[in-house]
Amino acid sequence: MNLKALTCGILLCTTLSAPTLASERLQQIKQAGEVKVCIWPGYFAISYRNPRSGELEGIDIDMAGEFARHLGVNLRFVESSFGKLIDNMSNNQCDISMHGVGVRDSRKPYMEFSEPYLSSGIYAVATRNNELIRQWQDIDQSGNVAVVQKGTYMEPVANNYFKKARVAVVDSFKAREQEVESGRADVFMTDYPYGKRMTALTEWAVLFAPPQPLAPTSYAYAVPKGETAWLEEVNAFLREMKRSGKLAAAAEKHGLSEILVKQ
Repeated sequence: MNLKALTCGILLCTTLSAPTLASERLQQIKQAGEVKVCIWPGYFAISYRNPRSGELEGIDIDMAGEFARHLGVNLRFVESSFGKLIDNMSNNQCDISMHGVGVRDSRKPYMEFSEPYLSSGIYAVATRNNELIRQWQDIDQSGNVAVVQKGTYMEPVANNYFKKARVAVVDSFKAREQEVESGRADVFMTDYPYGKRMTALTEWAVLFAPPQPLAPTSYAYAVPKGETAWLEEVNAFLREMKRSGKLAAAAEKHGLSEILVKQ
């Protein structure tokens, strides 16, 4: 075989590889007649099961519905959590995780990330009756206590950021609220969606934003590691949602316009 024929052969293989990879996942979805979407039903405004109605709601619930229509199949939600995320990406429990997955280096060996669609830094939640803290700048003062959840990226950030306030570490996200509501702490650190949850569902919480974004994290959709053609299918869908304005409309509907990635 001459050099030209060899080169064409290589190019042909390269050209065909992406559709072949894409068809594996898509064929499974088409044959099953459904796309399996992992969600965390505790993520307010993202993928949240409303305790009053029992219905799922949030930007990713809306986007998952759009994605199923885009693929021409039924939608099946698989209720999961961030603790199960890595397993979900390796044991075929779901085709995609759509619950505001933070793009972090520790997760990259186990999954592929779509283009980002939201980006949130760290916010603070305090009580409305705390007269000493009326804005973000009041937090870092001697005698104040800021709570973070153990093992989150917010723990090292808070330890480095606050110079005068004491950083307290708790084991669960609910414990953060309890420490502040009880008065044992002044603020707890969280992301924007969870901060919105506190202000929407409680009468005592107030949300403070830093003057400049603090440790912003991109949120994306996750697919199994190595499935780059399937990832491109997801990215093409996401680009269409941005272009059509449907993503922006969903963000506005669920109070997330402030952290929407527009490009």
